[in-house]
Amino acid sequence: MTSTPTSSPDLKLESPTERIRRLEQRIKELEHERDHLVAVVQILQEISASLHFTDVLQAIARKLGETFGLDRCSIYLTGDSQDVRLVASYEDPTIRNLIVDLNRYPELKRAFESGETVFIPDATNDPMMRSARAALEHRNVRSIIVVPIQWRKAVIGAIFLRTEREAAPFSDRDVRFCQVVASLTAKALRNAHRFETLLRSEQESAVEVERRRSELQRIALVAFLRRLLDRYTNSEDHMWAETLLPKVADEELERLVSVAMAVINEESKG
Repeated sequence: MTSTPTSSPDLKLESPTERIRRLEQRIKELEHERDHLVAVVQILQEISASLHFTDVLQAIARKLGETFGLDRCSIYLTGDSQDVRLVASYEDPTIRNLIVDLNRYPELKRAFESGETVFIPDATNDPMMRSARAALEHRNVRSIIVVPIQWRKAVIGAIFLRTEREAAPFSDRDVRFCQVVASLTAKALRNAHRFETLLRSEQESAVEVERRRSELQRIALVAFLRRLLDRYTNSEDHMWAETLLPKVADEELERLVSVAMAVINEESKG
């Protein structure tokens, strides 16, 4: 005996218009996920094309800005003095290494201090943004995402994304995508740091080799002159030669020798 398949109660109650609307929504979600996957692939291609961290970060900021059609996308890093610096910007690629006052950006400050993602769907009505509400309204801000960039559990930077009010708000799916990008950014920074450290080490080694070579040349030149003069002045014909010079000439030679020795001593300090 075979059983007759039955339709889901929910589908029975769903009108054709509602079903079409639900399918259209699902298609939009799939297209959104496809765009995220394409952006991740493109970011990987971008960051693999360069090992200089400034180029890597600028490429990531640009790709995020293009993917979301953002009002603003910036990447911040902490320095040796724990200053926070703006190092890459989608809206103005010429901005590099600009020190930022975190007290002016509460969402950015919270991300750096907590190490957690800050997601603000509606910036003008969020309590945390109360102190900056006038500026947000003036700039027509809608949604904000700040994702920390972490390395070995330490926050070394953050990715900041912002949309205008006319744009679609960020979703939870967008937040997860940004977290994936932040993880890729941390790995790219590690590789860039290793490359630049190796490059700097090789450059320092080359400078040290050149300095050593120049030092040996000076030593060889001085040794040659000393031996030449010793052999010349120790010969019998010239043992008494200097006694023939007038006193004025002798004093002038002594002065020139003193000046020359002073110059040599100064040059040896580098």
